[in-house]
Amino acid sequence: MEGESQMREERYAADISSIREAEARIRPFIHKTPVFSSQSLDALSGTYFSNVNCSKRGERLSIPNGVFKFKGARNAVYSLSDDQAAKGVVTHSSGNHAAALSLAAKQQGIPAYIVVPKNAPKCKVESVMRYGGQIIWSEPNMPSRESVAAKVMQETGAVLLHPHNDSRIISGQGTISLELLEQVPQIDTIIAPISGGGLISGVALAAKSLNPAIRVIAAEPTGANDAAQSKAAGKIITLPETNTIADGLEAFLGDLTWPIVRDLVDDVITVEDSEIVKAMKLCSEILKITVEPSGAIGLAVVLSDSFNQNPAWKSCTNIGIILSGGNVDLGLLWNSFEE
Repeated sequence: MEGESQMREERYAADISSIREAEARIRPFIHKTPVFSSQSLDALSGTYFSNVNCSKRGERLSIPNGVFKFKGARNAVYSLSDDQAAKGVVTHSSGNHAAALSLAAKQQGIPAYIVVPKNAPKCKVESVMRYGGQIIWSEPNMPSRESVAAKVMQETGAVLLHPHNDSRIISGQGTISLELLEQVPQIDTIIAPISGGGLISGVALAAKSLNPAIRVIAAEPTGANDAAQSKAAGKIITLPETNTIADGLEAFLGDLTWPIVRDLVDDVITVEDSEIVKAMKLCSEILKITVEPSGAIGLAVVLSDSFNQNPAWKSCTNIGIILSGGNVDLGLLWNSFEE
C-alpha cells in the first residue's frame, strides 16, 4: 500500500490503477506470460532463473516473446472511443510494436497505418503485412518517421499510438510485472530491455507499487546507450547515431517515460553485441526458443561482468528477466553465431 501511495503522489504517465485497469481490459485477449527455469543457465551464471534459471542467487526469467508489445497495443486500441477507433490508428515502428498494433487493430476491425523505416528487418515487415497493417515507408531516422506519421494522421484522422511514449502503452506493458510477481512473488530484482522506455516504465511502476524494495534494472546495448547516458546526466540524452544488432532498442526516451526511468529504474547496464549474440545462442540451445537480440539482452546482462562483479547486485537472490521478441532473420542469426 505504501508503494501504491508513493506512485500516485509522483503523478507519472501511468500508475498501478491504470495498469490494473489495463489488465482487466485485455485479459480476454491475451495469454499469461509463462515463467520457466533452466538449471544449465543457473550453472553458467551462478544464479537461478524462471523461464531460465540460475541457482543460488535465484533468478526468475519471464519469456514473453513479443507479448508485451501486444499487451500495450491491445490496451491502447481498446481505450479508444468509438469515434476515434473508426478512423483507425497510426504509429511508426521498426517492427514489434508495428506488428502488435496491426494485430490489435485487425481484431478490433479498424485500419492500422504503420510507418516503417526502409531498413526494418524483413521478418518484422512480413509480420506487419501478415496482420493486415498498411505499410507506409519512411527514411531510417526518427525525424522522417515522425513526419511521415504526422502526414498520415492529417490525411486520415487516425489516432497516433506512439510505440513507447504513451500512457496506454505503458499501462498495458506494465501488466507483465503483475503476471510475473503473481507467479513468482519472491522475485527481488527484475531486468528488462530499454529503448524508448515504455516496457520498463510499466514494469517499474507496477513492480514498485507492489513491492517498493524490488530492484528494476534496464538492459541496453553499448552501441545505443542513450538511457545509460541519460541516467548519468540526469536529463534526456539522444545520440546522433546508433550501432547495434539490437534494432528494437534504438529509440530514445520520451517526456513520459523519462521521469519514470529517472526515478524508478535502479540502474542501466550496457552490454556489447557479442554478449547479446551469446545470450541468443543460449536461448536457442538451452531453452529451445528463438529470441531476437533486443529480447535476449536481459540474459546478456545477467551473464555479464558488469552485473556479476558489481557489489551492488550481490544481494540479488531472485531475479526475473523479461525476454521478449522472437522476430529473427534466421539466416543472419546463424551467420552471427558463426562469427
